Amino acid sequence: MSRFQFLHWQPAIRAGLVVLTAICWLAAAESATHGIGDCPNDYRHCLEAWKARRIASLKGETGYLNLAGLFWLRSGVNTFGSGAGNDLKFPAAAMPEMGTFELGENGVVMNLHSGVDVRMDGSPVSRVQMADDTSENPGVVTFDSLTWSIIRRDDRFAVRLRDLEHPVLRTFPPIDYFPTDQNLRVEARLQRYERPRIVRVDTVIEGLDYNPTSPGLLRFEIGGQSFELEAYNAGDEFLLVFGDATTGRETYPAGRFLYASNPDEDGVVVLDFNTAQNPPCAYNDFATCPVASPRNRLAVRIPAGERFDPSGH
Repeated sequence: MSRFQFLHWQPAIRAGLVVLTAICWLAAAESATHGIGDCPNDYRHCLEAWKARRIASLKGETGYLNLAGLFWLRSGVNTFGSGAGNDLKFPAAAMPEMGTFELGENGVVMNLHSGVDVRMDGSPVSRVQMADDTSENPGVVTFDSLTWSIIRRDDRFAVRLRDLEHPVLRTFPPIDYFPTDQNLRVEARLQRYERPRIVRVDTVIEGLDYNPTSPGLLRFEIGGQSFELEAYNAGDEFLLVFGDATTGRETYPAGRFLYASNPDEDGVVVLDFNTAQNPPCAYNDFATCPVASPRNRLAVRIPAGERFDPSGH
């Protein structure tokens, strides 16, 4: 499903519970741009600096703008290369026949044909067990401008391909933002569940779920009205995937991401909607983003943070 097909998504079609590891499938990406932090003096200056870091993160080697493919592996042997006859058809920058990925009980083994100069940590490889992104040291290999690694979503494995010379890195337009509104930087209180809950959240990949741990609900006010959002643990902070009255009109149809620090010593969590950001799937078709759940769709317009224009991306 492409991001533009997803504009017409209805929250119905999903199948099966896919339990994902809680290692920060989302929080790891763009960790430098989650929030502006403490900014006691010039808030607008801090916000502009955050926006610059956001662009730098998107364009970085582990950012989302260089994604060039996402190939789900079937059990057994999967051939790959740029040739049309491969199971995994890499872009033209690759060689026609490069080798195979073999998916078995112990994960993914990459086997390369003779003469294919693929490297891991600077050293050539011919056969290698590739640790996936749920491990401490996931394997990343390179071939010219291409890099790839293995991602795991419960019992499903995929090859995530990047092109460090992807054309979009040069042509990506500025992100459009709503006007800054400090009234939409609000204080929230965490109402903890009796025990943290593993929750089921749909993603843009049909049949694939995101199952984060939630500590509870963040309660806050906007314009004198009370609202709440379910928070997800994301390392040492919270991730909120939310929708509002702008969703699907002015902002991305699947919702937006908002990161927030853990409660301070007074139990306060600052929600700065000026840093609400489009999910990675707003910019390419190769991300596995969660969708704002029904309970995290707010009946209020929040004109802050990033807008979305499908014609611009």
